[in-house]
Amino acid sequence: MINQRILAHFHESAELKIQAASLMAQPIAQAVELMFVALSNGNKILACGNGGSAADCQHFAAELVGRFERERLPLPALALTTDTSILTAIGNDYSYQEIFSKQVQAFGQSGDILLALSTSGNSSNVIAAIDVALERDMRIVALTGKGGGAIGKRLTDADVHICVPHDRTARIQEVHLLTIHCLCDGIDVALFGGDAHD
Repeated sequence: MINQRILAHFHESAELKIQAASLMAQPIAQAVELMFVALSNGNKILACGNGGSAADCQHFAAELVGRFERERLPLPALALTTDTSILTAIGNDYSYQEIFSKQVQAFGQSGDILLALSTSGNSSNVIAAIDVALERDMRIVALTGKGGGAIGKRLTDADVHICVPHDRTARIQEVHLLTIHCLCDGIDVALFGGDAHD
């Protein structure tokens, strides 16, 4: 019984990735270009999300500040999900909805990128961060699922929406992780040229 469930997870995940590849390749490429231009101009990438998406933000920032698959200089990326004093102070003194938006106000500048993750597209604190980022003339790269929700409706033509065509949170998160690896690889190739993985 459990073996069958495990096989079903693997098959559903694999089938979704193959099905999503043709739909998502273009927006992922657009996101790489947006991030490449920002980093080339001395700007940075801020990332926000909740739960598993918070972990994905930290994973993304770690790959840029450390390295992905090649030695290079560190790249400026910051996960807004990690400072417990900031998160709990804002959550306690204001509201949980503002834990990311206040950090975007503090750290975000014109030309920076906000990487916004929400599997449902409806996370209110991520939406609040997007609103502040747009006010500050930042560009948004949004990773969503389930049709994109309210986030999909908020983005401008200058932003990039990468929406996983699925309704199951676990599957969406799995494709978000693959997308993050594609972004990291694309940034490295754009900045430093091709490598042995081409």
